Amino acid sequence: MTTNPRVPFSLSSQRAPIAPPPGGGLIVHIVVNIESWRFDHPMPRKLLPAPHGAEAVPDVPNFAWAEYGMRCGMPRLFESLSRRALPVTCAFNAGVIDNYPTLAQAVLDAGWEVMGHGLHQKALTAEDGEAALIGEAIAKIAAFTGKPVAGWLGPGLRQSSETLDILAAAGVRYCCDWLLDDLPFWMRTASGPMIGIPYSLEINDSVIYAVEKHSSREIFERLETTIATFAPEIAAGQPRILTIGMHPHLIGAPHRFFWFERMLDLLVERDDASFMTGSQIADWFETAGDPAEKAEVAS
Repeated sequence: MTTNPRVPFSLSSQRAPIAPPPGGGLIVHIVVNIESWRFDHPMPRKLLPAPHGAEAVPDVPNFAWAEYGMRCGMPRLFESLSRRALPVTCAFNAGVIDNYPTLAQAVLDAGWEVMGHGLHQKALTAEDGEAALIGEAIAKIAAFTGKPVAGWLGPGLRQSSETLDILAAAGVRYCCDWLLDDLPFWMRTASGPMIGIPYSLEINDSVIYAVEKHSSREIFERLETTIATFAPEIAAGQPRILTIGMHPHLIGAPHRFFWFERMLDLLVERDDASFMTGSQIADWFETAGDPAEKAEVAS
């Protein structure tokens, strides 16, 4: 296989113009990842390495690092986003429903859109029975929220060659795993076209802080310079998706949360920012997008 089997290639400059949403062409997608890290398993990511490299389970310091986000980071996020009345898409491990029931209920009370993010925080490609796991996660979330699960962000953004087909067959409408454009796009699946909504690994606290280990201010500077690059492209007539990917144990740390609130203030003060959930972006794209792009993946 020499090219992308799911998404036909197109230079972004050659895509047909898309009319922006009513709020403006800077489409802001706030995504909060709420994850279930299992105490009796190796941690998905580590802040503190084990002395002499002698890893052990339970991994108390790294489990507690993640659980701090659930206890202290999430209340900060709920309050800050609610005070500004901003819509949020929540990438949600279904295991949170049983392991953190009061937090799960708070997500419902906040009115956040819940998209699937696996059962626990472990890549689908590391699990046996991918279809069964996806089905269990989707069914559990749908039963809890009382709504169909419209979107999906895979744990670690990992997929097998069958993942999109499994998701489409389960009724998932959009997937955020493919970070290959600044606009939504159509993807081929065995059940027909699916919308790809770009997530971000550039304005993402996991990459910036846990992987690249930058200073607290880095995420704010990336937002400013991203907007500066997008501005002339938007003015030329093509909207842009600006996704902010967050994890409560990272962005919820006090020294980083200060910069997160500055990010929100910068965006709220703009007159061209459309704050939208994943489903709202999918609705807009399905209506405003080029029908020829959809037809190409349907053929």
